[in-house]
Parts: sequence; structure tokens; C-alpha cells
Amino acid sequence: MSESNATTPPPPASANGLGYGPIKPLAVRLNESTRTQLDIIAQLNDRTVTDEVRLAVEAWIDKARTDPHIQRRAKDVRDEIEREAAGKRDAIAAIFNAAPAPKTPRTPPKPQGT
Repeated sequence: MSESNATTPPPPASANGLGYGPIKPLAVRLNESTRTQLDIIAQLNDRTVTDEVRLAVEAWIDKARTDPHIQRRAKDVRDEIEREAAGKRDAIAAIFNAAPAPKTPRTPPKPQGT
């Protein structure tokens, strides 16, 4: 007998079956003129407004990936992340890996003027 489909997890959600993976909503406020133009473009392309927005954002991201300014900024951010991570690694090592400092007995201070 074959296994029941009831125990098979559902496939990840995708937008219109396009394989985008899990979807997170994003609200975008547009002025009336821009929205009307977007509606017409979507209609002319036989797509939904959501698909037009998704395609536009993906194209903008692709363009941003090759922007030298963004690439430099990304390197700076990665370097900062690495510095912060190194500091945290050092702190953890100091807490858990360092041998405890030898304890010295405390002696009362000597009176002055003698």
C-alpha cells in the first residue's frame, strides 16, 4: 500500500507558480498617476500589477548588484561585521578559554607616616 499524502508537507508557497519561494507581503504607496500607468503596463503585458512590481524590483536589484558604489559600501559593511564578530569571539574566548588569574591574598594597607 502506498503512503498517504496527508503526511507529505506542502510545497513552499510561490507566487503564481513562478517558483519565487515563500512570499512576504510589501505595501507600496503610489500616487494615482503612477498607479494608473502601472495598471496599464500590467494589462498590456498580460500580467498582474503584483508581477509587474516584482519584476521591476528584481531588475532594480540586479542593477544595484553591479553598482560600484553599492559594492564598496557592501565591502565596508562586511568588514564592520567581521570586526564586530572578532570582538565578540575574543570576549567569549576570554570568558570561557582563559585560565583564571591567580588569586593573591589581600593585605591591609600599611599606615602612613610610620
